[in-house]
Amino acid sequence: MPLFETVFQEKPAIVMEIGSAYTKIGFCGEAHPRFILPTEIESIRDVLMKTEKNLYDQAVDFFNKIFFDYLLVSPKDRKISFVESTIATPTIIRECFAKVLFHHYEVASILFLPLHLVSLSTLAIDTALVVDIGYKEAVVIPVFNGVQILKAWQAQPLGGESVHDEIKASLILNGVKEEILSERVIEDIKVRTCFVTKQSRALAHRNNESLQSCPDVDYPVDGSDVIKIPGNLREFAFEVLFPEDNDHLGLPYIIIDAIIKCPVDARKELAENILLIGGTSSIMGIKPRLRDELRSLIKSDFYKDRLYIDDVKFHNAPAKPNFTGWLGGSIYSATDLISNSITRENYLKHPKIPDWIFYDGSSTRTQG
Repeated sequence: MPLFETVFQEKPAIVMEIGSAYTKIGFCGEAHPRFILPTEIESIRDVLMKTEKNLYDQAVDFFNKIFFDYLLVSPKDRKISFVESTIATPTIIRECFAKVLFHHYEVASILFLPLHLVSLSTLAIDTALVVDIGYKEAVVIPVFNGVQILKAWQAQPLGGESVHDEIKASLILNGVKEEILSERVIEDIKVRTCFVTKQSRALAHRNNESLQSCPDVDYPVDGSDVIKIPGNLREFAFEVLFPEDNDHLGLPYIIIDAIIKCPVDARKELAENILLIGGTSSIMGIKPRLRDELRSLIKSDFYKDRLYIDDVKFHNAPAKPNFTGWLGGSIYSATDLISNSITRENYLKHPKIPDWIFYDGSSTRTQG
């Protein structure tokens, strides 16, 4: 490669997606993140749990690890893109990250990208119902013709954390010592041994009908202890995402409710373009189960005269669900949209990060 190409070539933007459990980091234009890190490094988990204790200092340590221990680049005069949930990311977190990056690390610019919208760029479509099932919650936002329909958003605390609590409580009842059930062990048990069962078996289990249970498995811990994972727990741990009660707040219900809040002429196209993202949506069996649940709901007496749709269909993104959003941010950041970033010069004049609902970037965006 000629010397001038390495010296004068523009530095690629750094793309980050900071989730409640994991952070995805890498460079724009790449097909997958360089690293996927647990967010609990150096108490950074407290930042994402919205505590104000040492927020700035924790963010400084967090980004220091990202830049110098993992990506091995200098952040000075580097462009940064954040992929974030429009609904679930508190303003205090966004403003703290901007303050740290502009004042402490002197980055050139920051671009905030809406997770649900940029995920569609991985499929080259502009209309879909995007369902993000993460660690803390499930957030549903319809996107129609490239615009998020924010009035129709739905969110419930139905994510990986709920499943972890169910697994931990069940194992403790079965006599497993609580001290060996760390968060890492519980997550490994969930990923390696559990799955989402079929709708018919879930209904039979709910009605206390006799079922042939799937096999128990032994899970070794640190080479000394062995945890027996019951077949019922393996098969039905994820039923916490599909509660049946009078509140109708399970995962299929919030998807249907998001569709109902959209204009009638948009509902059919949204229902036939559902995209699942987020780490919890990687679990085996969740997509077929959701498809069956939604098809049952749209034919039920409660919804059939309100929805005006006949079927639901799901997309298969070209990336793993846990970093589909990051890939969308990588694609966006490699285009001219990066010029709409908030620059350091403009931020120092107007040190305020605009909110998504009242966004007016005239005073903070790059000019030109």
